[in-house]
Amino acid sequence: MKKIISSILLLSSTFCLAQNLEIIPLGVYGGGDESNLSSYLIGVENTNSYIALDAGTIHSGINKAIEEKTFSADNGTILRDYIKGYFISHGHLDHLSGLIINSPEDSSKPIYALPFVIDIFKNNYFTNASWANFGNEGEKPILGKYKYTRVKPAQSFNIENTSLSAEVFELSHVNPQLSSAILVRNNDEYVLYFGDTGADRVEKTTKLNYIWEYIAPLIINKNLKTILIEVSFPNSQPEDKLFGHLTPKLLNEELGNLANHVGKENLKDLNIVITHLKPSGTAINTIKEELANQNEFKINYIFPVQGQKIKLQ
Repeated sequence: MKKIISSILLLSSTFCLAQNLEIIPLGVYGGGDESNLSSYLIGVENTNSYIALDAGTIHSGINKAIEEKTFSADNGTILRDYIKGYFISHGHLDHLSGLIINSPEDSSKPIYALPFVIDIFKNNYFTNASWANFGNEGEKPILGKYKYTRVKPAQSFNIENTSLSAEVFELSHVNPQLSSAILVRNNDEYVLYFGDTGADRVEKTTKLNYIWEYIAPLIINKNLKTILIEVSFPNSQPEDKLFGHLTPKLLNEELGNLANHVGKENLKDLNIVITHLKPSGTAINTIKEELANQNEFKINYIFPVQGQKIKLQ
C-alpha cells in the first residue's frame, strides 16, 4: 500500500511540475533590429502549445530558439503546430510584422485582440495594397487563414487548443492612442504581459492603476508569477519625448502605485521581465544600472535573451 501511495504521490508531483507556465522570447527589442522585435511565447511546460504575445519577430526568433536548444523541432513545425494563436497588443509594426511576413507559411489560427487592433489589421495590413488578406474579414479575396477574435476588456476567454485562458486590458500609448495588456492563466498560475504603455501620470489616465487594483489579490496570494513590462528608454529621456513608453524611474513610480494596493512587502522577489528595450548605444546598460540602483521594492528583474527560455525564481 505504501508503494502504491508513493507512486501516486510521485505521479501527482510530476503532473503538477508539468503544469507550470513557461515563457520563451522570440524577440526582445523595441526597434533597431528587425530580427529581434517584441514577441513572447507562453504556454504550459511539456505541451508544445503556445500563444504568441505580440509577433514583431517570429521566424528569426524560432531559429534562435532552435539554436539555443529551447526547441528541437524544425522552424515550420513550431510556426504551424506549436503556436496556437496570437495576441496582438496594438498595431505598430514592431509588434506584428512577423505575423504578417510569415502568414503565407503559417497554419490557420486565431488572432486575439481588442477591436481597435482588428480594425488595423483589416484596414492597414491585410489589404490588397499592403499584402494580401489572410484574415477572415475585409477586402476580397478573403483567404481566411486567421480568425479575428475580438475580446472585451477584463472579460475572460479561452485560448483555443491550449489549457490557457486570458483577460485583456486597455493601455494608453500616447493618449488617446491605445495599446493593451493580457493576463494569461493556467489553473491558479498567472502571467501578465504589457504591450507598449506610458505611465498614468504622463498619459493623464488611470489605465495602469486599474490593472494594479485588478491584479492585487493575485500578487498577495502569490498566484501572479511574472509581469512582462516595457522599459524603452533610460531616465535621461525627457518625459515629453517618451512617445507612450516607460523609463526605469517611471516603472518604479508605477510599482509604487502597485505597492499601494498590495503592500510593499508583497512585491519582494516578484519576477519582472523587462521588454521592449531600444538597443541604441549604451541605453540598455544604462537602463539595467538604473533599475538596479533604485530597486527599493527588491524586484527580481529579468532581462530576456532571444530564444532562451526565461528562468524564473
